[in-house]
Amino acid sequence: MHRKTDWSENRKDDKGEMSFSGMVKEELSRQIGLARHCKMAELAAILCSCGKMECFSGDSKLKIQTENEAVARKCFTLLQKTFNIETKIFVRENSHLKRVKVYTIEITDPEEIQVIFQALRLVTNSIDQGTLVLSDMLVVQQNCCKRAFIRGAFLASGSISDPEKGYHFEIVCSDAKRAEQLQTIIRSFSVDAKIVQRKKSHVVYVKEGAQIVDMLAVMEANVALMDLENIRILKEMRNSVNRKVNCETANINKTVNAAVKQMEDIKLVRQKIGFEQLNEGLAQVAELRMQYPEATLKESRRRIIMIKKPITINLSTGLEARPVAQLVQVASQFNSEIYVEIGKKRVNAKSIMGMMTLGLDAGEEITLSANGEDEEAAMAGIEQYLSNQ
Repeated sequence: MHRKTDWSENRKDDKGEMSFSGMVKEELSRQIGLARHCKMAELAAILCSCGKMECFSGDSKLKIQTENEAVARKCFTLLQKTFNIETKIFVRENSHLKRVKVYTIEITDPEEIQVIFQALRLVTNSIDQGTLVLSDMLVVQQNCCKRAFIRGAFLASGSISDPEKGYHFEIVCSDAKRAEQLQTIIRSFSVDAKIVQRKKSHVVYVKEGAQIVDMLAVMEANVALMDLENIRILKEMRNSVNRKVNCETANINKTVNAAVKQMEDIKLVRQKIGFEQLNEGLAQVAELRMQYPEATLKESRRRIIMIKKPITINLSTGLEARPVAQLVQVASQFNSEIYVEIGKKRVNAKSIMGMMTLGLDAGEEITLSANGEDEEAAMAGIEQYLSNQ
């Protein structure tokens, strides 16, 4: 069976851009190995996928046919550089898909065909008559030749999915033997290639993103490799952020639900039996929860253990800008947490902006609270200042 290349690889999208698979093949088609044995290995892979022997009236010819222009160019160049064979590329439209062109290279000289077959260790496939297979693995003994063979196989019958959508690399083989040969070569580079049967073909594929990066490195598609790595990094960052946001959202939802349930329970206790029936500690916690429903448990604990004292402001000017600055200066001398409360407002006594928002006048009563190693000294110092003593 002669496998045709997926014409969508060469098709451009609405923006006129080539597919990722097409870009990889375009990059690989421009790479020509320096050593003759590497050129031979790559040409062997292309012929195994696109080549076929045809016989008419006793005359034989080697026919190479593909729908990918890059593959046709590469095959033409390799034949010329490796065997000094000058040939032509025939172009015609696909009879089924009018927009798709079919590129054909034909070699009719029996001597040239024999040289190619002997050098590349090719034989006709006994199962699928006319198609070509490797008689042995001599052309892929060295690592550089294995790289070239994989490159040629991918150019001829491979594809890679758009990494923005998913990770999938595959090379289609016409029979199980050819697929197993290719799988063995790929696995020699520590890439876990697998085989699956798809209709009459056997597909050698790689699914994991990191392994596809390794495959691009093996084929020496360095530009495509960097593009894929950039996309992988961005996708991993987006996924990481999404996971963290989802976790945070779930935690917030749990916290809110628990707080709402707790408030409902406290209201039920107050309605049914009253807080006076509770012990002093529970009653204090319940009162604080009702008074400060948005406070965390840690903040509620601080309110319980803080020492508090009502203080009347005896400064003649009240707490205007200058007195506030002096108050903050006094409060900042102590290590304890110090807060000023009036009504439902509660601000840090060490914050000038916070204290200014209270707008306290002379004669107003505030509640001063402190918590820490020097809380008593802090209370005394601030009380002395506000009492104008």
